[in-house]
Amino acid sequence: MGAGGSSASGGKKGELLETLADHEESINCMVVSEDGSMLVTGSEDSTARMWSTKTEETECLGVLRGHSSYINCVGTHDTYVITGSADSTLRKWDMTTCECLFVYEGHTSRIQKILVTDDFIFSTSFDKTAKAWLFHTDDIEDGQEEEACIRTFKGHSKGVYPIIFIPSDEESAEPLDTGPTINPGDVLITGSADMSARSWSFESSGCLKQFRGHTGAITTMATDSSGRVLFTAGADSSIRSWNIVTGVCLKTFLGHSRMIIDLCVTPKMFFTSSTDLSVRGWVYEFEENVRVFKGHQHSIGQIKYHADTLWTACGDSIARAYDAKSGNLKRQFVGHEAAVNCLVITQNKLYTGSSDGTLRVWNAKDVCEEMIDDDGPPPPIPVDPVEGEGETDVVAVDGEEGAKDVEGEGEVEGEEGPADESEPVQEEGAEEGEKEEGEGEEKAEGEGEEEETPQVEDVEEEGAEKNDEEEADAEAG
Repeated sequence: MGAGGSSASGGKKGELLETLADHEESINCMVVSEDGSMLVTGSEDSTARMWSTKTEETECLGVLRGHSSYINCVGTHDTYVITGSADSTLRKWDMTTCECLFVYEGHTSRIQKILVTDDFIFSTSFDKTAKAWLFHTDDIEDGQEEEACIRTFKGHSKGVYPIIFIPSDEESAEPLDTGPTINPGDVLITGSADMSARSWSFESSGCLKQFRGHTGAITTMATDSSGRVLFTAGADSSIRSWNIVTGVCLKTFLGHSRMIIDLCVTPKMFFTSSTDLSVRGWVYEFEENVRVFKGHQHSIGQIKYHADTLWTACGDSIARAYDAKSGNLKRQFVGHEAAVNCLVITQNKLYTGSSDGTLRVWNAKDVCEEMIDDDGPPPPIPVDPVEGEGETDVVAVDGEEGAKDVEGEGEVEGEEGPADESEPVQEEGAEEGEKEEGEGEEKAEGEGEEEETPQVEDVEEEGAEKNDEEEADAEAG
């Protein structure tokens, strides 16, 4: 099937509303609160900042200080902010007072991703493990902080990056001694630099399935809207779909020529971004891409789908908005002086965080209004159904996009085990901004693994430097 493409030129220049230079170093990640009223940014300067989004002018509402190294991922829940750092800890903050309420210690290397639910926090780390923590820690006494970690998921042979949680539909469960309930069918899925993804029983911490077939590190994952099909992508430039219950590979999607950094799933299509300077659109039924979004001059670190528009954050210092249906470039948001690492669209505004240390606010209303009459991409033919499974809602974790580091190698292993369907929750460091792909060899020093820098086209833009570092961890060692 031939792939439609967008023109590399064109698109109006986006309207810059504000430039905020409060952070002292690169902005690595961002997330918007559940009610859309507040934006949280995490930075290389080891702080997180909270910003108003519903006021006429964006105001800094508070600074969260306490980490001893850069912040990789941020998440919010209720009136709390969760941050994950290269200092190997997570911290829980009160939005109203900026007070650090709890420090989660247990990982031995930098935190890659976090995922926040009502009762639990899940984290992945360069230390080859994922962990589950209690969200509510009021009953934990001083000196007993280790009780906050209730599960450790061990089995990967290299760093763990993307993470998805699929809660069970079953109500019967075994309550923890002093806290929330874990259902027998609750499933966690992790992706790793060891070239594999794994599903885990939350109840037992045991591995249910191994998803093997990639020849490079897995850098990004998502599920379809039913929560039955897993999509994985990574350093080998391929995307694979899997039956979550059986572990069988359903399809392999080929088209990119270099490492895939981000994957965005919609009900009708899914989109991928890569270090090959392209974003591609795919219909679920076809293993060939049906659309190419051109014009980027460097790696695309993050993509978002909003209001029939595909938004991209690129290492060439420009954010872009494309018509998701036609692939046409609608806007170029030009102004940053270095790589755009993360973006969020809310309240008819586009927020971008960059390696130049600034948060910039752009008018997104006119772009969304232009797209309002579009029909959107053509409907796909449904993915082959999995027998005995029902439809469920997918809950994507609101979250930043924390750093994704990668490496890898492996071959097929078949472990049998059930995985009940339910609502997949995808990594926080995942939605509103991610310092995509790794932190580079300099930051990996002393963390026990050497990683190879992938070959990426040289681009003479200042924004290129940070993204090159971010991709360094991602190629297979």
